Amino acid sequence: MLYGVQAPRRRDAQRNRDAIVRAACDLMTSERDVVGMPEIARRAGVGQATLYRHFPDRHALTSAVIAYQVERLEACVAATRQQPAAFRPMLDAVLRAQVTMRPLVRLARRLEPAVQGRYLRRIVTLLAEPLRRAQEHGHVRRDLEPGDLVLIFTMVEGVLEGTLDGEVEARAAAGRTIDLALDGVFRT
Repeated sequence: MLYGVQAPRRRDAQRNRDAIVRAACDLMTSERDVVGMPEIARRAGVGQATLYRHFPDRHALTSAVIAYQVERLEACVAATRQQPAAFRPMLDAVLRAQVTMRPLVRLARRLEPAVQGRYLRRIVTLLAEPLRRAQEHGHVRRDLEPGDLVLIFTMVEGVLEGTLDGEVEARAAAGRTIDLALDGVFRT
């Protein structure tokens, strides 16, 4: 880095970084309980030294995967900008991803609170405009505020972490919670 300007990555280095993020994303957003760094490196087709050169620890890699997922949400929001009714399936997908991406969610909960808060605020900010458009077209209750989305995320997380009957039962309970929450928020 020269005078605060980062040099562009070499193509092969960028390709390796992208492969690592994609591999980590695939593994961290699956239904697996634990994802090891060696498995991510193997899946990406790189050595562990290359993985650690790009991501010095699991927190850095977790942040990169979260950033990638947020970019995907940004693309979804942009693609449905003119479709106010698309907010329900979009929010449904975000909530169901919270259920299926357990390894990523668990790792994200280990990040510093300020980092967690930054990502959560970014997600809520992304969803605020589609929420407003859906409200203007009568698809969503008028009294729902963007901050209320955090309550729904927290409710789903509480069900997932608080169900004592096992993973399958927790996922089923979370699915039912999502259905109930969305039915309470959206107008049919």
